[in-house]
Amino acid sequence: MSASPNDARRVRTRVAPSPTGDPHVGTAYVALVNYCFAKQHGGDFLLRIEDTDQARSTPESEQAILAALRWTGLSWDEGPDVGGPHGPYRQSERSKIYKRYADELLEKGHAFRCFCTPERLDAMRAAQRAAGTQQKYDGLCAGIGAEESARRAAAGEPYVVRMKIPATGVCVVNDVARGPVPFDYSSVDMQVLLKSDGLPTYHLANVVDDHLMEITHVIRGEEWMSSAPKHLLLYEYFGWEPPVLMHLPLLRNPDKSKLSKRKNPTGILFYQRMGYLPEALLNFLGLLLAPAPEGQEIFGVDDLTKRLDLAKISLGGPVFDVAKLDWLNGQYLRAISTEELLERTLAWGFDRARVARIASLAKSRVERLSDLVPSTAYLFAGCVAVTKESFAGTKLPVDEIRKALALAMWRLDAERTFDMAAVERVLKGVGETLGVKFRDLSRVYYVAMTGSATALPLFDSMELLGRDIVRERLRVALEALGGVTAKEQKEWGHS
Repeated sequence: MSASPNDARRVRTRVAPSPTGDPHVGTAYVALVNYCFAKQHGGDFLLRIEDTDQARSTPESEQAILAALRWTGLSWDEGPDVGGPHGPYRQSERSKIYKRYADELLEKGHAFRCFCTPERLDAMRAAQRAAGTQQKYDGLCAGIGAEESARRAAAGEPYVVRMKIPATGVCVVNDVARGPVPFDYSSVDMQVLLKSDGLPTYHLANVVDDHLMEITHVIRGEEWMSSAPKHLLLYEYFGWEPPVLMHLPLLRNPDKSKLSKRKNPTGILFYQRMGYLPEALLNFLGLLLAPAPEGQEIFGVDDLTKRLDLAKISLGGPVFDVAKLDWLNGQYLRAISTEELLERTLAWGFDRARVARIASLAKSRVERLSDLVPSTAYLFAGCVAVTKESFAGTKLPVDEIRKALALAMWRLDAERTFDMAAVERVLKGVGETLGVKFRDLSRVYYVAMTGSATALPLFDSMELLGRDIVRERLRVALEALGGVTAKEQKEWGHS
């Protein structure tokens, strides 16, 4: 394939995560292929923070993303932390830019102001559901004249800006691996580009930023394939050359379902806290992108950069096989020197500040130094052994225990920060929801976290373990008791 849409252009790729949660291994997967492709062609790899969702985006999540990707060993040529000539690299700092381009689309007649109220849109969607037709905007405001539209906007009437879509015709998306993929314009929604608060949606910001940052290749997950016609249409409206598109297959669970934290750990930082080496994780992800010749499964990023061929990436849905990752990690551990193994172990879980805090919590509970290891082992373990029988000593019925574990897991996920205060607030809040004394409920969480009904102070322990390990231990404990049905999930307030 061509190195770029125009061979004279320097290849530039990007990864653009949203800081709305824990950094996902899928982000590392997408970052890796973008990094390798750019370096293969002597180009640049950028990191951009797509934080247009102001309600869910947090600085803490952004910092976690940067730290997680740095831990993997990947680096970027431009980004919010390293700067560059195409900044700012946070979309929240680029609002005036998007407003200018939205106005340009309005002036050219490629977009329109939509004054529909949320109530009107809800009624429209309900009618479409009842009729069994596709749910998309019906175009009511597209027919409002330019003068009336401007008058209503000037009068302060709330509106969003939507893009116009041709009534007929086909958009052909040329994907590096899939070839030409046709989309009927009749199936494409009149996408909101600028929200009523003046902030852009993903679609406008994505296209404008990729153009202004001179991105030549957009390599992203296949969940964005259906958005490609809207993006290509925007490039056409602006008169810009579109980038080469490649939609990567989504990572899958062993049962071929989409990789999800409901079934498996998905956070990059989970694998860090479990004691995986970053080289092993990137090697594993590399195998999903470019299978190695027989007997050559151990390779680094430089080797992957030489071998990567976007057109030959399998579209079958790569399986995130943790057993394979375990094997790879073992190979890396055995290959390093004893001295390096010691250094990495100390850096992983035995930094002085962490050990000092654990010692402070444990000293009132031990009578010999040899008691320290068994009493604190759960803070260094990846997993703890928990079965249904482990909860036999608690006073709650099994269904209440399951609900307590599920509510804690979901509510902790929703917390912007993860510290003792957040943990205490969430767990005690679950007790109030269930109408259970926290003294009785705490034993449930002690078992899930430690495998025992007692240990060091619960809230301290959970903060020391960290969000990713806590979430996985709650999930494992919940599965040991039978999990949660879809009906229960809905009844318990989690969709």
